[in-house]
Amino acid sequence: MKEILLVIDYQNDFVNGALGFPQAVSLEDAIAEKIKIYRNNGAEIIFTFDTHTGEYLNTQEGRNLPVVHCIKGTEGWNLYGKIAELCTEKDTIFEKIAFGSMELAEYLAENQYDRVELVGVVSNICLLSDAVLAKAALPEAEIVVDAACVASNDERLHEAAMDVMESLQIRIINRL
Repeated sequence: MKEILLVIDYQNDFVNGALGFPQAVSLEDAIAEKIKIYRNNGAEIIFTFDTHTGEYLNTQEGRNLPVVHCIKGTEGWNLYGKIAELCTEKDTIFEKIAFGSMELAEYLAENQYDRVELVGVVSNICLLSDAVLAKAALPEAEIVVDAACVASNDERLHEAAMDVMESLQIRIINRL
């Protein structure tokens, strides 16, 4: 079985920076353990980076979410804590300028994975977007989200995102 782990936007600005929140900090150990498991199994790991420029506030997203974050090259753009240490030169990285990455979806489709697992933040925005794109790219693959490794700053929207993903036949594991 060909499987891959997608670590979505676990960057400083989403964990303890401009858009950080306590639940994101608490995911660090669980995400680190997940990466180690995949690495030990010889599976591929992809890291996504929410990536903006100094012109962020002039974009549609910036006008709707006027909090400057994840400016490429800043400390806020870098991966957080242990996750930064676990990202290696062998891992694939996608810099994405929007919530979801069409480039990532195309990569998944080209490589025909049997199983795709997603972890990271923010569950009701970027993670949801990339999970839906993964499902569209690989309609017969098992797309999995580990609820113990994802979070949002809004618990109501987090739960709604979990419900929506389940309704799209994305498997949610470890949901309380």
